[in-house]
Amino acid sequence: MKCASVAIIGRPSAGKSTLVNTICESKVSITSPTPQTTRNAIRGIYTDTRGQLIFTDTPGYHISDKGFNKRMQEIAVSSLEETDAVVYLIDATRSPGAEEDAISYMLSGLSVPVLCCINKKDMLTDQQISAAREYLGKHMPGRQILELSALEDDGIDEVLIELFRLAPEGDLLYDENARTDQNLEFRISEIIREKAMNSVKEEIPHAIMVEISDLEYNEEENRIWIRAFITVERESQKGIIVGKGGSNIKAIRVAAFKDIKKIFPQSKLELDLRVHVNGKWKTNDFTLRKVFCETKE
Repeated sequence: MKCASVAIIGRPSAGKSTLVNTICESKVSITSPTPQTTRNAIRGIYTDTRGQLIFTDTPGYHISDKGFNKRMQEIAVSSLEETDAVVYLIDATRSPGAEEDAISYMLSGLSVPVLCCINKKDMLTDQQISAAREYLGKHMPGRQILELSALEDDGIDEVLIELFRLAPEGDLLYDENARTDQNLEFRISEIIREKAMNSVKEEIPHAIMVEISDLEYNEEENRIWIRAFITVERESQKGIIVGKGGSNIKAIRVAAFKDIKKIFPQSKLELDLRVHVNGKWKTNDFTLRKVFCETKE
């Protein structure tokens, strides 16, 4: 039996969260076209007859001296300190730049195994794949290079085969049915944040925070009731999230409901979403668009 911790690192929007979700066959990390969607190092767990792999989905590595981006860098780098292997994910639809150079330089000095993976191969030309391989051959000499599409679940088996080959012998650290070590409230808040971020095109996604204020289970009725607050920084952003006539907040609620329902497949679910500004709200200062949904057992 083998057991290994595996850190996934790459530029923003390289597909790290999608890879974790595809491997774990569960919504572990949220995905969005917006760069730096992942704010924390999030663990996904994959177990089969070979053993267990614990994946850490790190925030996209982004070069900046700004406080927020610097913190993302620190989280990404610190996750490599005690890992058994690293997956270096490259999006070859974009040309390598300063960020890619910084990542490859950092990884080239690691003593732990690094598996280089060219992602989004379903979108790549032969020329782009060749260029990515040439770049990795130059900057990551001697490291194994694989091609995959995390979105299409193509090439994932080859990644797992290689990671289990690299993994040390060891007992399982988590139950064989576990998919993540995240607590329930965090998983729900991240799902709602994903739907809110993906519902707007304006430059406000990083201003969006989600707080689960109530999470109740009625055993007699087998009913889950959740109240969550979507928090934005300014009143104008609140209007964007709510949408005309409440249309956008309703769309967010419906989309979030579908994913949250997968966590509670046998229970009736009620999701209450509210929007407020900068963590300050009063009874008359929020917009509520509550749509009660029950799914058939």
